[in-house]
Formats: sequence, C-alpha cells, structure tokens
Amino acid sequence: MNPMPDLTPMLKQLRLSGIMDSIESRNRQAIENKMSYMDFLAIIVTDEIARRNQKKLASALRRANFRNQKTLEEFDFSYNPNINRALVMDLASCRFITEKVCVFIIGPCGTGKSHLAQALGHSAIRNGYSVLFTSASKMLAQLNAARAINGYDRHFAKITGVDLLIIDDFGLKPLKPAQDEDFHDVISERYERKSTIVTSNLDIPEWTDAFPNRILGEATIDRLRHGAYTVVLEGKSFRAQRTISDPSKNACQKTAKNGSLKGGEKA
Repeated sequence: MNPMPDLTPMLKQLRLSGIMDSIESRNRQAIENKMSYMDFLAIIVTDEIARRNQKKLASALRRANFRNQKTLEEFDFSYNPNINRALVMDLASCRFITEKVCVFIIGPCGTGKSHLAQALGHSAIRNGYSVLFTSASKMLAQLNAARAINGYDRHFAKITGVDLLIIDDFGLKPLKPAQDEDFHDVISERYERKSTIVTSNLDIPEWTDAFPNRILGEATIDRLRHGAYTVVLEGKSFRAQRTISDPSKNACQKTAKNGSLKGGEKA
C-alpha cells in the first residue's frame, strides 16, 4: 500500500511539504542501504532544515536589496595588491557587527568598493544578520518620499533597525538642505547600536564638504568615525577598458587620496 496520498496532506498541515521534494529518493536510499527508521527520519529532517535555511538565505538576500550578488570569493585581491587582505577577512567574520562600529571603504571609482561592501553584506547574512544595501542618494530620496505620505517613521525604523546598513557612494552628490539632517538622524540613531558600512571616493577629511551645514556634518562624521575600520582601495578602475572606448561614460573622475588612514587602521 502506497502511503504517499495520505502523507501529502498531513505534511502540508504540519508545514513540512518541502519533504515531498526528496522523500521518494530518500526512501529508495533507505531501502538500498537497509537504514533503520531513526536513520531515515534523521536524513529527512536534515533535508528539511537545509531547505528552510536555503529559503531563509534567499529571502534575506532579497530584502538586502543588493545591486548584484557579489561575494568575497569573487573579489579579485590581485587587482589591488596593496589592499589589507587580513583586515578584509577579519571584517568578513562580522566581528565589527558585534562591536557595533562602522566600516569605511575608500577609493577611486571602479576599484571594487561596492563589490567589497556587498560581499561583506553577503557574509553578514550568512552569519544570520539582517542587511540593507542602498546608495546615499537613494536612501535620502526614499526618506523624503516617505515623509510626503506620512510614512517617514516606518521607513526610518526600517533603515535604522537592520543589523548592517550599507550606504554606497557617499559624497558622490553633495547633500541638499534637509538631506543632511536626515543623514545625521540615521547615523545618530544607529550610533553604538548597529553597524554601518560607508563607501566613498572621497577621502574621509573631505566628507564634511558634502554637508550644507558643516557643523552638522562634523557631528555626523564624528559618530561614524568612532572606532571605525577603514579599507583603502587603490589602483586602476575595473571598468577602465569600457571608459577608454567611451569617454562619455567616465563621469567619475574623482580619486581618493591616501590620507592619514591606511587599510589596517581604525579611524
């Protein structure tokens, strides 16, 4: 007698319908290997846990809103031979998230800042942390749009509540009045509570130039810098071949200065 027709609705009721994907092959495996009932049950439960973990990972990656799925395994360290690889690998352990400090990734356009930031975000998700990736301009535009429909508090809570917020391309566009206040509020709310990664093609001492209110800018950057780690990327752009053939696309000419901070130092 085949128990499958009766088993299927019961598994669905228990929210274990995923077991149906592998139960037939596992049943054949159990018969061939003469497994005990307990061994068979253990394999089925292990399959279900793996399936749920994979589903949870996929859901977390979607919520993170990464621009593309970049991982640390894909990052070409040889292209930036001066990068502090030991620091990057330490950051991938997510210790900085438990420390509730920031990470700055500084360098010229095209040197892999966004890739590295997303890769660290991917590592954080695999370690069970919630992550949100956004550009500085997009984050501020969304906050302003949410304010217009009385949804500011909810969106602000979403941004400030994630374990790791990744703000890409800070300083690429100067902040407008009111935007600097929103940016300050986000950083202040997360200060010593959550971790933030900021990428920029500006050297850190230049960051206050992006704020219309320099006093507010100094207060914001001071909170960001407290205990922060800095990764400096140098060298040519990964996109150099494209920009040489089409100069009109090479809109980002600003390069990061070496400054006083090097790849393995804390701010």
